[in-house]
Amino acid sequence: MLLKITRASLWNRRFAVALTLFTVAISVALLLAVERLRVETRRSFASTISGTDLIVGARTGPVQLLLYSVFRIGDASNNIRYSSFQELAALPQVAWAIPISLGDSHRGYRVLGTTSTYFEHFRYADQRGLKLARGAEFAGIGEAVLGAEVAARLGYEIGDAVVIAHGIGNRDIMVHDDQPFRVVGILERTGTPVDRTLHVSLQSIEAMHADWQHGVRIPRRPTAGDGDASREVGHDVHVAPATAAAAPQTITAVFLGLKNRAAAFALQRQINEYSGEPLLAIMPAMTMAQLWSLVGVAESALLLVAWCVVVAGLLGMTTALVSTLSERRREMAILRAIGARPWQIAALLMLESALITLLGTALGVSLVQLGVLLLAPSLSGQFGLHLQPLTFTLRELGLVLAVLVGGQIAGILPALLAYRRSLADGLTIRI
Repeated sequence: MLLKITRASLWNRRFAVALTLFTVAISVALLLAVERLRVETRRSFASTISGTDLIVGARTGPVQLLLYSVFRIGDASNNIRYSSFQELAALPQVAWAIPISLGDSHRGYRVLGTTSTYFEHFRYADQRGLKLARGAEFAGIGEAVLGAEVAARLGYEIGDAVVIAHGIGNRDIMVHDDQPFRVVGILERTGTPVDRTLHVSLQSIEAMHADWQHGVRIPRRPTAGDGDASREVGHDVHVAPATAAAAPQTITAVFLGLKNRAAAFALQRQINEYSGEPLLAIMPAMTMAQLWSLVGVAESALLLVAWCVVVAGLLGMTTALVSTLSERRREMAILRAIGARPWQIAALLMLESALITLLGTALGVSLVQLGVLLLAPSLSGQFGLHLQPLTFTLRELGLVLAVLVGGQIAGILPALLAYRRSLADGLTIRI
């Protein structure tokens, strides 16, 4: 009977109740969305690189090495010798080794020199490999494979030519316009720094810098046939073939995959004590956790804001219930006349609060699931956030239960006021 009366009372005030319910739903949806994005952002951050056991570079800070080698942020304090890379790759514990060379850019995007091993063994997001959306991998000097964002933002297609600049920045001042690169492949979106990178071979990097010293081009005598080569940068142009290049003298860092991950600690210590030159080996997962501890404060702040919105929504519900008590005194007097006791009047208000919170929470959960279902493909491609639709974690269940408990607590004040007024008014309505 109490439930029927509650439903009838809510329906009689359906417009105001609908607004309150919608407020609760939006606050719950915001809380769950922030929680899901927070968890997935951390997972995506940690899986920017996957399957790589060690990253080796010049001796510097672990976070700095991670930033410039994986996230393409900042510069290396020094390079390492290519001969050191060859020794590392030949170690019996090493299954594969990927050399990378950084330092050049194209219109604000980083250029990464590497080998075909990069496309074969580099992994991200739970062992996902790199895939080509169009074209093929670079096979020789003067060929480039673009990340998805580079191609989309700059409008490049297969066969276009790009000119690489020396150094990093949005303005290409010292450009290698004497040796433009031809786009031979475009990678699928990964939601990682790979999307914002141009990939070329190490030999291309060496050939491109053959006539440069300390960031300045050294003029060379033209050879036969140089005058016939096109230097125009645009679409469907002929790119002059670069001269053959020897193996590079230095590289920026090395990604190592081990035959047995249990050997990672021992090999890390061995590399850090390498006598040939000062090297630093880091475990990406551990350094990622260290980096997240520095930048992860924002996630806690965002979650706190979401909880504040939920509290504001529940307080709004309390205000709505309290503000209607004076208008409902006649209704409560009638309920007393037919035998309702003061505690039953209070229970009526508590039940109304519980129903509004329950329906608002259910609507909020539905909104989040619908949003994930619709936006998951876009978030995966654009930001690397691989949200799973129609799923519910234990932590999210805990948050929902906390909101439901909060809704019951929010109903205590209007219930107490209704109880006291029922006792004071009796069967006489005070107007």
